[in-house]
Amino acid sequence: MTLSKRIQAMPYSAIRKLTPYANAAKKAGKKIYHLNIGAPDVKTPQVFFEAIKEADIDVLSYAPSPGLPELLEATSNYYKGIGLDFEPQEIVVTNGASEALFFVLFTLLDPGDEILTCEPYYANYFSYFTQAGVSLKTFPTSVENNFHLPSREVIEEKISPKTKCILLSNPGNPTGAVYTQEEIHMVCQLAKDHDLYIIADEVYREFIFDGAEFVSFASVKEVQDRVVVLDSISKRFSACGARIGSVASKNPDIVRAMVKMATSRLAAPTLEMLGATALYEMEGDYFQEVREEYQKRRDCIYEELAKIEGVQASKSAGAFYTVAALPVEDAEDFCRWLLEDFDLEGESLMMAPAAGFYEHSQDYKNQVRIAFILNTQDLKRAMHILDEGLKAYKAR
Repeated sequence: MTLSKRIQAMPYSAIRKLTPYANAAKKAGKKIYHLNIGAPDVKTPQVFFEAIKEADIDVLSYAPSPGLPELLEATSNYYKGIGLDFEPQEIVVTNGASEALFFVLFTLLDPGDEILTCEPYYANYFSYFTQAGVSLKTFPTSVENNFHLPSREVIEEKISPKTKCILLSNPGNPTGAVYTQEEIHMVCQLAKDHDLYIIADEVYREFIFDGAEFVSFASVKEVQDRVVVLDSISKRFSACGARIGSVASKNPDIVRAMVKMATSRLAAPTLEMLGATALYEMEGDYFQEVREEYQKRRDCIYEELAKIEGVQASKSAGAFYTVAALPVEDAEDFCRWLLEDFDLEGESLMMAPAAGFYEHSQDYKNQVRIAFILNTQDLKRAMHILDEGLKAYKAR
């Protein structure tokens, strides 16, 4: 008996691949600084929990497949507040942005079709491509250029008759890149010229640094019928465990297909949707405060990495990740060694080997993705451990 070829082709998530080693290290008494996963330590707003506690429900039945009406309304109002005109009926609530992508892939592409994205890309995308039977094509971005998009010609040469979609994360995961208005319009023009859909993963749109402007693909009117926006409360409100996301489009055919997909899994969780509604209805300067906190962390991680000999890192313009090239041949071996064989006064750290974020992984084996989701004191300590770990690793 054998397992399916599909599951055999599907890799473990690069983000959690080393988790067994981290668990063993913690069991042995080490303290581990987790910089491998985008799970912020910023407190979830209490209104989320209060909304659930105050729920007056006798029977916890299935919610409507597209989502609770009050959450759809609150999400629509949120979009309108940032200049995106999505009506409640143009939004479908999903179990995280991951399910949103799953729905979109099964709606827009057939097995054997190609999807185009940049390299590096969010590692877990590949798992969904594999499940959907979709082929991946990538174009390169580089740490030297802070992972901005290459020229139109470089992207265009990767487009084939089988290409159906361009998928981009903006701000970028794992790179922290934020695309300029010129880059957004260039991709939109490519999509028009080659009759492609644009899948816009914008879950980090609130986290833009240095006063930069965020430009959504959905704001470009000429392509609104071919843009699908993936979204989530996970990072925006530090509510990863709620698993509430959404997908939005101005194209009614796409929305009807999303609803069809949603009915196949019945419903998203009711209580979490009530909490998410309260988050979107929250007043005050929450996003401003959180953005300032993440910029402090971005500045801290960039300054600390710059002090370590042989490390090259981009200065993230958004999100809360950076990709760093380390002075080692195999970052995965180094990250595993940090967990298994190294500690500094009983402490070590966990990072995500970045090769899993690349189609051409062998060319980037010396890179790691670092999530700066801890407070600045812990980040400084983690970077000191990294510095000492690199010295000890080289001296073995």
